[in-house]
Amino acid sequence: MIWGLNFVSASLALEDVPVWIFRVVTFGGGAVILFAVTLTRRIALLPPRRRDLIHLTVAGFFGVAGFGALSALALLHTSVGRASICVYLMPVWVALLGRVILKERLGRARILAILIGVTGLVILMYPLLSAGEMTGVLAATGAGISWAIGTIYLKWAKVPAHPLMITVWHLAVAALVSAVGIVIWQQNWPSEISSSAWAGLVFTTVMGTAAAYLIWFNLVTRLPASTAGLGTLLVPVFGLLAAMVLLAEQPTVADTFGLALVLTAGLLTLMARPFTPSVPAKPGTSH
Repeated sequence: MIWGLNFVSASLALEDVPVWIFRVVTFGGGAVILFAVTLTRRIALLPPRRRDLIHLTVAGFFGVAGFGALSALALLHTSVGRASICVYLMPVWVALLGRVILKERLGRARILAILIGVTGLVILMYPLLSAGEMTGVLAATGAGISWAIGTIYLKWAKVPAHPLMITVWHLAVAALVSAVGIVIWQQNWPSEISSSAWAGLVFTTVMGTAAAYLIWFNLVTRLPASTAGLGTLLVPVFGLLAAMVLLAEQPTVADTFGLALVLTAGLLTLMARPFTPSVPAKPGTSH
């Protein structure tokens, strides 16, 4: 529900705040909030293995920075509902990447899910393709793929650290990447920001970033990636409903059919039998 509402709040903030500045504030603010929590709970901020700093940087770049930049770009070029639907094809990309990177068998259910999910994506894209408005959908789809890459990488790396510390590192990496974006694109803080944009900025920072990412990394470090992704299925539903109520968006027929197919694909992906490695892992293998 938080991430569904977050699409609306981010859309409101982006009406006045440039993309990279928006992401520095939200990711940086979220990192500061959770850093304060780690201090009060006396949680170590460095992983026990030096190589895990590299793992956290790579996972943070794809799972948070890439996702955040592309999802924000999507909201500038398409509706909130359509963006949330495309982003949350993520479980399907996790299944595909799990096969390629972790050598996990897909099984019939997941193969069917991929076909259904891609069909839903094509339905969403077709009317936009004819109108030459593909940027938003492609950016949202890229955001979901980037998130999936970060998720699979983090599962592969098996960083032995507290979820709170992992979250702080991810957000710090994402804030740093976004700061580089500010310099490259020479973005400046806006002279005026509306009250709705301020509200969106605060909600996205506190709830959509600090709280939501802490919950997510608690799940993804304790559960299989596919199981952790189960809760994401309702995000596009909440996003679509919130956009209808708060932004007066009206979903098209393509949006409705696309949502139904994406939800079906995600459900098939996540409810299928657990992954089984096609090649047994070698004892003593480390990352």
